Amino acid sequence: MDSSATSTRREATRQKLYEAAVTLIAEQGFSATTVDEIAERAGVAKGTVYYNFASKSVLFEELLRHGVGLLTASLKEASEKVAGGGGSQVDALDAMIRAGLVFIDRYPAFTQLYVAELWRTNRAWQSTLMVVRQQAVAVVEDVLRAGVENGELSEEIDIPLTAAALVGMVLVAALDWQAFQPERSLDDVHSALSRLLQGRVSGGR
Repeated sequence: MDSSATSTRREATRQKLYEAAVTLIAEQGFSATTVDEIAERAGVAKGTVYYNFASKSVLFEELLRHGVGLLTASLKEASEKVAGGGGSQVDALDAMIRAGLVFIDRYPAFTQLYVAELWRTNRAWQSTLMVVRQQAVAVVEDVLRAGVENGELSEEIDIPLTAAALVGMVLVAALDWQAFQPERSLDDVHSALSRLLQGRVSGGR
């Protein structure tokens, strides 16, 4: 069989396993979720899970890599699109806020898991989680740094802390939106966070 077709089919299977795992673990927790349940939810044989991942822990670790990788790519794409159109760095930050909200709206179960895991310290995948978190934050750091260098943003900005705060703001605000204010639209939530960004980061300009 053509290697590209085999690769595509395997990637599709892994995607089904990711989706099954994230849904089940969000519903009942990591420890309570079994490989049998993941396989059943994904519509595959149990052996297929172990063919693709050595264990449930490895599956979850790869799930974190995959999910945060998608988030990082969407943030970077939003920033580059603004840059390509000649927009400002604050415009790029605003575009990344919207991209983050769109991602969370599309993958709410993954976001809930990711935020919960950030606060745990006894997981085998803790080091992986820190690495992928930094990859996402670094995209925001790059935009902030460019804004400081071109004079658009204040040199007093603590870039690492501000980047982490912006990512955290989007994550927490989006989860609060979905859990407690689901009647609000994505545009409405983005508008509120955009005003906060314009007032606090850019100095109200």
